[in-house]
Amino acid sequence: MSTRLGKLVERLGGQLTGDAEIEISGIAPLDAADASHITFLSNPKLRSQAAQTKAAALILSPADLPAVSASYKGATVVTDNPYAYFARAAQYFAALQEIAPAPGIDPSASVHPDAKVAAGASIGPHVTIEAGAVIADGAIVDAGCFVGRNAKIGEGTHFFANVSFHAGCEIGSRGIIHSGAVIGADGFGFAREKGAYIKIPQTGRVVIGDDVEIGANTTIDRGALADTIIEDGVKLDNQIQIGHNCHIGAHTAMAGCVGVAGSAKIGKYCTFGGAAMVLGHLTIVDNVHISSGSMVSRSILEPGQYTGFYPLAKNAEWEKSAAIVRNLGTMREKIRELEKTIKSLTEKK
Repeated sequence: MSTRLGKLVERLGGQLTGDAEIEISGIAPLDAADASHITFLSNPKLRSQAAQTKAAALILSPADLPAVSASYKGATVVTDNPYAYFARAAQYFAALQEIAPAPGIDPSASVHPDAKVAAGASIGPHVTIEAGAVIADGAIVDAGCFVGRNAKIGEGTHFFANVSFHAGCEIGSRGIIHSGAVIGADGFGFAREKGAYIKIPQTGRVVIGDDVEIGANTTIDRGALADTIIEDGVKLDNQIQIGHNCHIGAHTAMAGCVGVAGSAKIGKYCTFGGAAMVLGHLTIVDNVHISSGSMVSRSILEPGQYTGFYPLAKNAEWEKSAAIVRNLGTMREKIRELEKTIKSLTEKK
């Protein structure tokens, strides 16, 4: 299904130059696009590739336009943020192709009589919904999902196949939880006595805000006493672990395989690269950015980019090395002063 370029620009904005009547069937990368596609340039390093693209239309920034316009002869859509424009255009074309499931409850689903499923919700095959669960209008729960007792699913939220959403957990509107995710399993809580472990009941919940996306096979543990909180707009990639009683601030994003230990509090608008680790009971303020593979072993109280890569060593050796690294700046200044003193003494001779 295609759309007029002019119609797309009317919907998304931007400054259009060229034929508004061109039919666009989708969005494609610079090197793969043809005369039926719109493409985008968000990295100035790809300007030469953009100039040679065969796309019918090109999304780009005002800064990139002069370098491309001499060679590229198709239509252009100029916008301050081409990457965000691409995302919205991709959403638009995906919606054109989407076949929404019909509202209703599949006959094979098991829905407790005390559960409340709105008439506009779609419940797929072999879904289990326990007593007291509330599923709002427009929610989609795909095949094989489990929704525990007293759980709540907001309007327009989509659970892909085989999601487990345990008792008492809540998610707001327009959420997306991908296949295999487990929300609200027990946190890792044990007390040790005489060499054995005594389980601590995990009686809190997981409370998730609006517009949150959770990747495949990601797990978010319920709180031990208080709740685990995921605020609005958080984006979690695949295979992430969020421990019990964590608090993740609004619009924070984490790439695959990040691990956050229990009771960590992370601020808003933070980002975490793949396989980053956060130890428990730490506080990270807003607008902190952690590089891939880094280990956060202390609280971070100032915004900024942080990176930490240390070779594996015995713990005592590692602590000594870390202490030395932290003092390298001071040591360098002392060495420079010693060099000046030695030079001065040598010249006097």
